[in-house]
Amino acid sequence: MSLLPNLIDGDWRPSGTERSEPVYNPADGTVLARVPLSTPDEVDAAVGAAAEAFPSWRDTPVTDRAQLMFRYKNLLEENSEEIARLVSRENGKLLVDARGELRRGIEVVDFAAGIPTLMMGETVQGVARNIDSHSVRVPLGVVAGISPFNFPAMIPLWMFPIAIAAGNTFVLKPSERTPMTAGRLAELLLEAGLPAGAFNLVHGGHEAAGALLDSPAVRAVSFVGSEPVARQVYTRAAAAGKRVQALAGAKNHLLVLPDAADRDLTLDAVMGSAFGAAGQRCLAGSVAVPVGAAADPFLESLARKAEAVTVGDPLEKSTEMGPVIRREARDRIGEYVERALGEGAELLVDGRAGVPSRGYFVRPTILDRVRPDMAVAREEIFGPVLSVIRVGTVEEGVALVNRSKYGNAASIFTRSGHDAWFFRNRVEAGMVGINIGVAAPMAFFPFAGWKGSFFGDLHATGKDAVRFYTETRVVIERWE
Repeated sequence: MSLLPNLIDGDWRPSGTERSEPVYNPADGTVLARVPLSTPDEVDAAVGAAAEAFPSWRDTPVTDRAQLMFRYKNLLEENSEEIARLVSRENGKLLVDARGELRRGIEVVDFAAGIPTLMMGETVQGVARNIDSHSVRVPLGVVAGISPFNFPAMIPLWMFPIAIAAGNTFVLKPSERTPMTAGRLAELLLEAGLPAGAFNLVHGGHEAAGALLDSPAVRAVSFVGSEPVARQVYTRAAAAGKRVQALAGAKNHLLVLPDAADRDLTLDAVMGSAFGAAGQRCLAGSVAVPVGAAADPFLESLARKAEAVTVGDPLEKSTEMGPVIRREARDRIGEYVERALGEGAELLVDGRAGVPSRGYFVRPTILDRVRPDMAVAREEIFGPVLSVIRVGTVEEGVALVNRSKYGNAASIFTRSGHDAWFFRNRVEAGMVGINIGVAAPMAFFPFAGWKGSFFGDLHATGKDAVRFYTETRVVIERWE
């Protein structure tokens, strides 16, 4: 079984560690490869290569850096089906979802190709007699990314294209659960013509991540993962004087009003939000909040749809939902369901039975009569479990959303402009959907989580990301 190599200074190098972990296909439990748990010395070598490459890459004209992004985008397009299938194999999401994930990542490369405009500063003539002033954006230096398992293509593409286009050099540590996709993205980046050392990839676990957080040469860290780990990453990296954007967990609510409860658009959107990618998304809708008379007709139709979902091999066209990432995830989801039942929730759809014998599957699960104090209502489960909390009014629903420690996303389904206006202006979430199940912003907007869903000041993607990966230099000049 092949041991995945690291990319350091333009060379694919076998890790010197004796420790490694299997990379599973979650659809059948087979081992696809082995990922090394690289040592801090190997991380230091990658950071050193990035530091050495930085001066030359920083001085590369911004138009040349933009042209590299255009070439990279073309290579991603040409190899898109291969990459999508790789995502499906190591992550378990449907092929159609993998294609969509890659498409959203390519949109960030598109955005990064506009870097000449995005790097523009400002000028004021005559700030004082015979004195002019202007500002410019300059790259930070070596920056790092630590990406999660659930979007092995998209989230690395959130990070390194913008950072590299802005003139930085980059070190990526992908998730040890889904590391193969990142390797293919790196191969294509080299093929696009990126100089050696400007992008480096080091596989590993907590030790490798910690070495990046502690390295004095790393100026900024971008991280996506669970809330407890994001909090640790932010604290540790910020204490070391780094910029940090740590995207964390979520508990996203979906309000359904009576005027939208029986619409196919609403049902399909809630199904896709709650059970798409087996619920393993930080924008997954995990709490349905039917308002007043919406509850019974909405849940009756939703339950029928959930029970009819075909679960199985994500590469099969007939499959509607794939597996969760590991056996441990499947078992944890089951424990949450049991706990909720013990606390008084009602099982509307049981997703623990009738699953394939091989792989790590959980069918769509719906829990009704959930109370806000239950664990399934408060904690991120990261699986295909939808908790239902009934409320009487829109105001009560918004108050329920705002009780959550998380603030990633929230959606409302209604035909009422007044209710939609109230929701979007009062709900405490950074991304708001109006008749949209997954409120994912386009690449030119920031991924704007709030509260416990984000630690930092500047978000991923959009102009926030350009500001995150650059510093502002102000020049004040007088010529006699």
